[in-house]
Amino acid sequence: MAKVVWTEPALSDLNEIAEYISLDNFRAAQNLIKKVFSTTDLLESSPEMGRRPPELPHTSYKKLIVAPCRIFYRIHDDETIIYIIFVMRSERSLNQYLLDQRQPDIL
Repeated sequence: MAKVVWTEPALSDLNEIAEYISLDNFRAAQNLIKKVFSTTDLLESSPEMGRRPPELPHTSYKKLIVAPCRIFYRIHDDETIIYIIFVMRSERSLNQYLLDQRQPDIL
């Protein structure tokens, strides 16, 4: 079973999205955070459940969708750790350099 590790920048991304949503609907922001964490927890037993981002077809990044978020992650080489790298609003464009800047030292 793999361990899911959230990077600080990814937690910050999620926090910013939730703060923005909470300006209009605090309960919706709370529900989003719960849904994101419950979905990423599923990676512990099913690390391959995500799909490759269409913008990055030849990379080892995978993504999960929890509307309105896209959650990007990588599986460590020995498949015991899954790093949550980046969280963004679904309507934003993805640039690979944003992901590459956030790689944990171990990858």
